[in-house]
Amino acid sequence: QVQLVESGGGLVQPGGSLRLSCAASGSIFSSYTMGWYRQAPGKQRELVADVTSGGSTNYADSGKGRFTISRDNAKNTVYLQMNSLKPEDTAVYYCKAQGAFLIYWGQGTQVTVSS
Repeated sequence: QVQLVESGGGLVQPGGSLRLSCAASGSIFSSYTMGWYRQAPGKQRELVADVTSGGSTNYADSGKGRFTISRDNAKNTVYLQMNSLKPEDTAVYYCKAQGAFLIYWGQGTQVTVSS
């Protein structure tokens, strides 16, 4: 069983930055592909970015050039640095851990971009 706890969300003005963190329990964190997803009201959950166990990253077009995903296997934590935030980035952001057979989700953290 893997538990994921997100933090770092909040209210930020357009153009601002936030860094989300997702702390994972369990000793096999390093073997999981870790991802950040988001879900805005009335919309489907969508991929923001993910990072494989080997460190390869993948970004949705919406975040390319603005968002950076990284992982620290020693701390069992994955991060999402979000810069130049826009109102359309407003959503609940979820952390996902994907192993060979199982998928785990965090409870989500709210990000609101508004002036």
